[in-house]
Amino acid sequence: MTILFKKICIASDHAGFKLKENIKNFLVKKNISIFDLGPMNENSVDYPDFAKKVSNRVKSNRSDIGILICGSGIGMAISANKIKGIRASVCYNVKSTRLSRLHNNANIITLGARLTNKNVATKLVMIFLKTKFEGGRHLKRIRKI
Repeated sequence: MTILFKKICIASDHAGFKLKENIKNFLVKKNISIFDLGPMNENSVDYPDFAKKVSNRVKSNRSDIGILICGSGIGMAISANKIKGIRASVCYNVKSTRLSRLHNNANIITLGARLTNKNVATKLVMIFLKTKFEGGRHLKRIRKI
């Protein structure tokens, strides 16, 4: 399977900063281009600000897909999903990640740095980037969102 997306952006809050850096470095080593929207250190920040940055970038097609990381992944997902056209999914295992793309055409993956170790997180990101939306009966439902 190949990466389906060329323009990928990433952001976190302070709780997700280290995992964001790990994921970013992992992708760069695989020659996958990624745009980091911050933060650039572990100083305390508000996750909705960074969810909005990534969501607006995806919504405007400046990025194809987004990655958001906070302590649980939940706050980022709630914030990102407030933006029309965004389908952010908290992904916590292989099945939830695959289904988020196959059935929901999620365009942002959110991860919980306090709940997901870096090896699992990088695996989930790769699954997210390689899984194609099935369309069909799912497209009708996506259009209702």
